Amino acid sequence: MGCVQRRPVRVVLGIVMSLAVAYPALGAGEGPAAGAAAPPPREMNGLNLLHFEDFEKDPGVIAKQWKPTDPKAWAVVEDGAGHAYALKGASDYTPPVRSPHNISLLNDLEVTDFVFQADMKQTGKEYGHRDMCIFFGYQDPAHFYYVHIATRADPHAHSVFIVNGAPRVSIAAERTEGADWGLDVYHKVRIARDTASGAIKVFFDNLDTPIMTAQDKTFLHGKVGFGSFDDTGNVDNIVLWGKKKE
Repeated sequence: MGCVQRRPVRVVLGIVMSLAVAYPALGAGEGPAAGAAAPPPREMNGLNLLHFEDFEKDPGVIAKQWKPTDPKAWAVVEDGAGHAYALKGASDYTPPVRSPHNISLLNDLEVTDFVFQADMKQTGKEYGHRDMCIFFGYQDPAHFYYVHIATRADPHAHSVFIVNGAPRVSIAAERTEGADWGLDVYHKVRIARDTASGAIKVFFDNLDTPIMTAQDKTFLHGKVGFGSFDDTGNVDNIVLWGKKKE
């Protein structure tokens, strides 16, 4: 049996430090990786990786994975050195009850518990309700949850909402006063859902402290996706860890 040679600790540390300089971690507010992104961890919070998308593959394949309310309103676009999924304008769609007009759902996949994450950039003008939305627990056009991340919180903005056969209702237990989308800036957005407790946590750049929390067990599974009430924006480097609906 041969001997295993070990490198001196100082050499290993030198290599690690060199890699840290060459590949610094993205911080809050920085854009997505140029071109293809590094694969995400295979597991998060005990949940398996179900889907990863950086929009660098064949647009035809990507189109089959997403179901928008209006296909003409969405497109894969060049953004920096890579590509992103863009909500370009208003959808030709009228929801059955008061709720967002612009939605694109990840097709053929329903989850129970999950962690859903993406780099998101708002491309509209600044005003109080300037927003991007994340959808989950989606059953049909009149039954789902969505997170509305907006510049300023009020009864109809910057909250966790439920649409349950009636106009949307805010269910957030805690939320910040708003979020600063900035101009041409990507933000890391994450939602964590635990159906046993009903917990919903929303993170914006800081993945340690949520900007919103809620607790609800109305919908214990469903599809996930992105969109806006009536604004525009880009999403990239989408990651979904979770449990598939049985």
